[in-house]
Amino acid sequence: MIRYLLLPSSCLCTAAVVCSTVCAKDEDVASAASSAAGAFKTWSELSCYQRAKVLLKLASVLQRHSQCVSELCELSQSSTSPAVLIRLAQYYASWAQLRDTLMPEWIPQGVVAVVVSDDCSVYYLLLKVLPALAMGNAVIVVPGKTSTLPALLLAQLFMEAGIPAGVLNVVSGSEASLGAKVAQNPQVNYLTYSGRQHTGEALAKAVAGWGVPMSFSLSLSSVCTFIIFDSADLDSAVDGVIELAFEKKRDFQWVLCVQESVLDSVVAKLKLRMTGMKCVPLATETDRNFIEAAVQEAQQQGATLMQSCPPASTGALYPPTVLCGLAPSCESVISPPPGPVLPLISFRSSAEGVTLGNHSPYGQAASIWTEDLTLALESAKSLCVGSVWVNCHSVMDPALPLCGRRESGNCTDGGREGLYQFLRPSHSPSFPRSSPSSINYADFGSAVSKFMIPERFDPSSVPRFYYQFVGGQLHKADSGCSRSVLAPGGAVLAHCPDGGRKDVRNAVEAAIKVQPGWTKKSPTARSQSLYSLADSLDKRRRDLAVSIQTQTGISLEEAEKEVELSVSRLTDWAARCDREQGGTPFPPQSGSALSTPEALGVLGVILPNSKPLLSLVSLLGAAVAMGNAVIMVPSEKYPLPALEFIQVLQASDIPGGLVSIITGGRDQLTQALANHSVIQSIWYWGSKEGCQFLQYSCVSPLKRLWLHCEEEEEREAGRNWTSSNPSLQEELWRKAVVWKSIWIPTA
Repeated sequence: MIRYLLLPSSCLCTAAVVCSTVCAKDEDVASAASSAAGAFKTWSELSCYQRAKVLLKLASVLQRHSQCVSELCELSQSSTSPAVLIRLAQYYASWAQLRDTLMPEWIPQGVVAVVVSDDCSVYYLLLKVLPALAMGNAVIVVPGKTSTLPALLLAQLFMEAGIPAGVLNVVSGSEASLGAKVAQNPQVNYLTYSGRQHTGEALAKAVAGWGVPMSFSLSLSSVCTFIIFDSADLDSAVDGVIELAFEKKRDFQWVLCVQESVLDSVVAKLKLRMTGMKCVPLATETDRNFIEAAVQEAQQQGATLMQSCPPASTGALYPPTVLCGLAPSCESVISPPPGPVLPLISFRSSAEGVTLGNHSPYGQAASIWTEDLTLALESAKSLCVGSVWVNCHSVMDPALPLCGRRESGNCTDGGREGLYQFLRPSHSPSFPRSSPSSINYADFGSAVSKFMIPERFDPSSVPRFYYQFVGGQLHKADSGCSRSVLAPGGAVLAHCPDGGRKDVRNAVEAAIKVQPGWTKKSPTARSQSLYSLADSLDKRRRDLAVSIQTQTGISLEEAEKEVELSVSRLTDWAARCDREQGGTPFPPQSGSALSTPEALGVLGVILPNSKPLLSLVSLLGAAVAMGNAVIMVPSEKYPLPALEFIQVLQASDIPGGLVSIITGGRDQLTQALANHSVIQSIWYWGSKEGCQFLQYSCVSPLKRLWLHCEEEEEREAGRNWTSSNPSLQEELWRKAVVWKSIWIPTA
């Protein structure tokens, strides 16, 4: 099958056939996967120096063919400066050289599938491919329509640079369906996607259950804010708006927010600057129809239209347009139309400006304009986005991470932080490959718990009833139901609440009240709270050891060792609170840059069966130390150690609501956590079906997932919670944070 590339001509504003490319078939996918799997062994066994040498050679090859690369990118409507691509190659060559020195306990994922959507630029494509190769992986690229030609050219340049055969493969076709076929191949170990949200959702649902870890960078769907405070240099700010909003091709959609005291001045300067500007070419005439409908709707909602010139009568053209006087709830603000259309809203105070900046469900980037450095840094810290540009916009460098928040992505690209998606700790088992189970996603977790009378039930004895811990208080399940907790021999040890969706909602409501204050506490204050928790645990070590022994059937000596390790693990996290900081990379552009770790927000954790207390403490310590709130679901099989731990929490000075412990059916509570929009990340130890459900469901709303199929882990000896390997804590810490980049230019 042949696919024709119909690309718009910038001169004629009409589509023209540039060339045709072959659409890969099933046998092509199998051949690419087999080739990559064979080449991975060769590539990963090369020394760091040898891999770095290939990437350095690529930089020189790109330099030599820069004109060809530039022209082909421009023809494909994927304009990227060759100098930027050269910088990428040089940067990741350095990391290829240093991998074993700076990340000695980490190993490559294996074969990585890189899928990008139709209009993803070559920069974002290489921001996935180069770090994957630098870390020792083999790569299969599934490019979008407009990036197919540049991707094929880059593959040719890699060959010239001396990359071994099979290490880099490019298969062309429909990115969503073909990407799914590639990921479903059993020789592929990891899938990463960059592009638009709807394509990413389709890809995630097609791959769910195939045993492939996935990550998504959804920058092309993101809506970003351009905030002008009254302390800004208005001329420079308006220049930035013109450059940003009315380009032929934009990576993001933008909303302009202006402080009321300077609104009239900004509008007047915009009107003056827009005078005489010509219509901007659009991708298709369909885009024009969409824009016209959105503009008409905005006018009906009270917007004032400001255009540089009247729209052309026909063709894929539209004039630079500003929609003034919109309300934040307008559709054109929530989801701006494509093309040169800029919604404008106003705000009164600086705090309100930050609130508007966080109004969008996306969290990719923001540009703030002010001459007040204190206001700039405070606003940058308060904005829930991955990148903040101060008095500038769209500044990119591979040294700083690009980390999408909320609906803008669940992975980090760029910087040292972006390398870890292509690595895994050497002690950690790989995600087991499998075929999808037959699951009714709408009914998953909806089964009602069955009442059960154990075989050895003695009606004359009254087992203890435990309460769950929500909002700092002991509670029964909202349903009023409970379930029996059995000893290894089958006797009833106790009863615990059978929690559900309403209990999760109550826990989330309590968490969002306390988590912002917890995050704002100094690392030293958080450290002291964790030391208090460790001390409280130490005082109850005997009771917890007996609980572990009774519940799991291990010896009292082994149980005491688990409690001792749990106390030590908590003190480790307490000590680590004020030791984990960001950095100040040195970008090639003039100016300063900051890279800082931030809390994710509210996490959901479904705990494993193994080491019920130590695993709880290890995961809780990582989440809380980094400023998160956490909702924990104990093991269905061994819930008592977690329920006994509630008394430890009550005796510490951890704020009420920061940690909630809810018992019940694992599937029911997993479904409740997955469907709650506030929860930003889920750490899951459970069934293969649960992993499949989360991969399918957690793309809307998008969540960060850390999945473990516990049945497979148990067969393969699983995660060693007692290990003192430094990469264990490193992995936990990196799962508990997101990264923010702040750019501050200088003259």
